[in-house]
Amino acid sequence: MDPSTLSFLIPKVPFLLKTALYHSLSLSSTASKWDLRTELTVKLIREYACSPQPSPVSKQQAMSLKDPGIKGKMWISKVTLPRPEEDDVRKAVVDAIEALKEGKETYTVPNLANVEAEWTGWRNGVGKEAPRPDLSEAEHYAHLMKEVSSDVTILYFHGGAYYLLDPSSHRPTTSLLAKLTHGRTLSVRYRLSPQHAFPAALLDALVAYLTLLSPPPGSLHAPIPAYNIILAGDSAGGNLALSLLQLLLHLHRTHASTSSPPTLRFHGHDVPIPLPAGVAVNSAWMDLTGCMPSLATNAPYDYLPPPPSPSSSSTMYTIKYPPCPLWPTDPPRGALYCDASMLCHPLVSPLAARDWRGAPPVWMVYGEEMLVDEGRVVGRRAEAQGVKVEWVEFEAMPHCFAMVLDGGWHKGSRVCFERWAGFCTRAVEARVQEARGVFVEARSLEEREVRVGGEGGKEWGYEEVVGMMREQRGKRERGEDGEAKLMPRL
Repeated sequence: MDPSTLSFLIPKVPFLLKTALYHSLSLSSTASKWDLRTELTVKLIREYACSPQPSPVSKQQAMSLKDPGIKGKMWISKVTLPRPEEDDVRKAVVDAIEALKEGKETYTVPNLANVEAEWTGWRNGVGKEAPRPDLSEAEHYAHLMKEVSSDVTILYFHGGAYYLLDPSSHRPTTSLLAKLTHGRTLSVRYRLSPQHAFPAALLDALVAYLTLLSPPPGSLHAPIPAYNIILAGDSAGGNLALSLLQLLLHLHRTHASTSSPPTLRFHGHDVPIPLPAGVAVNSAWMDLTGCMPSLATNAPYDYLPPPPSPSSSSTMYTIKYPPCPLWPTDPPRGALYCDASMLCHPLVSPLAARDWRGAPPVWMVYGEEMLVDEGRVVGRRAEAQGVKVEWVEFEAMPHCFAMVLDGGWHKGSRVCFERWAGFCTRAVEARVQEARGVFVEARSLEEREVRVGGEGGKEWGYEEVVGMMREQRGKRERGEDGEAKLMPRL
């Protein structure tokens, strides 16, 4: 255990003892829903996430990017996806942004860049501490492919509020998905904010998708048909997966021909861009404005920072961070990922996307968490437009619980991963037949059928939701004062 972790944990020993005692005596509000280990884990994370003195953004980012190393039951092949010489990719993204904006949004168009990524697969026949073999990246990929027995390829985008974490932090997740699907994942190291604001990450995501479809010379993989590709991600990565889907849907809607997919010039070829087999997101962060009621009502089951009190001058779901080399930016902007004026854009906040028609099957999982309302709205809207949405909701579980509580001890985490991987397999095999919803009880893991979006939440209309988002965006815009900015933290 590193010194920084110890320095955080040692002062928390009395808090942990008190938490354990209250749980054992059934005095905590969550004792009937959580086991002791879950209670300790979630509340310890909450203590860190809700600190009254948060670390600067630059320090948080640097800590989250520390590579824990590669060992055990995973094959990792590190690759670089070269940027194309043509500007078609960037033009396609900019055209979509312009077509979908309300008219007042501002953003800076970034350059295309090489995109780093990790091919990930399951490694059988070794222990969890087995060292990574001393092989070339091409040899690692060859070994990985020897253990792949299905057509599933998952294009994975990690979470971290668009400013934290990395494919290295998500290797346990991507390798487990590879194991359960008998396939492979390509985990993308997209550019992080605040250094690289929107739409840099979306550009990187599109480059990664095109690289799977039409690998440039020197790539380790052969072309992968779109019907074998699943877009997936957690939290902000779920946002990016759905934003990429919205971008692809826009390209299809604006394409002149209805008999063939749109094409983009990519590394010297006109590459057709079909839609993927499906999209599978875990606790997807759909709304960067933070306008939905579950941010407050579901805070007891979550570790994310709750909204401030009604008397606070802060915007809902925001924390003030000390200045550092990364934040605030120069010139200042009102949100970490983008200019505050962009917060209601559908390629930034998929909650604002009006049209999901024509989308492939979509799988969504949430706990009884602070972000669940935005998932409910998007899931129900997409289903109403004919999309085969599979909704899974776990009672009393926090944000990204399957990853936070992973390690083999939490049965709900195992069920979540099995359902996640099962959808990926069924989508690639074209076996997703209809929209459906499931609610999983916390202790017993008993399941019952529910509607898409679950039983909670009201029926929000599109205009009502967008109105709520615009109101929150206005609060963020009025907070631009050149000081340390208020911004969401996930």
